[in-house]
Amino acid sequence: MSGVNKVILVGNVGKDPEVRYLDNKMVVAKFSLATSDSFKKDGQKVDTTEWHNIVIWNKLAEIVEKYVRKGSKLYLEGRIKSRTWEDKDGKKNYATDIVCDQMTMLDSKKSGDDSSYMSSGPAARTQETPLPAASEQTDDLPF
Repeated sequence: MSGVNKVILVGNVGKDPEVRYLDNKMVVAKFSLATSDSFKKDGQKVDTTEWHNIVIWNKLAEIVEKYVRKGSKLYLEGRIKSRTWEDKDGKKNYATDIVCDQMTMLDSKKSGDDSSYMSSGPAARTQETPLPAASEQTDDLPF
């Protein structure tokens, strides 16, 4: 039986993505994503932020290049990938990336701005119908 390597993140982009077109016609986008959490310690609310290195390939990277900017709110699915390398001084370096294979943009399109954001999936805002005032409600329930 094989293992499971699945990551789901919802957070904000920390800086504009860096997009590169490689010689083999592949496209890669890289950026940082901040996820936040809060808890109470000694009665005080404490906020923590975790930063994740995101790597996205090919068609999804092209979408990132076109629509994702610093501050964009994203839902990402992918897997954890660790890598090691030696720098020019022979020092061993380590990094952990999230290789993303699914993305949903959670920002709604800004009015008057055709280039920055697009609405997608369940995050697209819909107009809600207001509930009737309490005086307009009746006790006639259908069950």
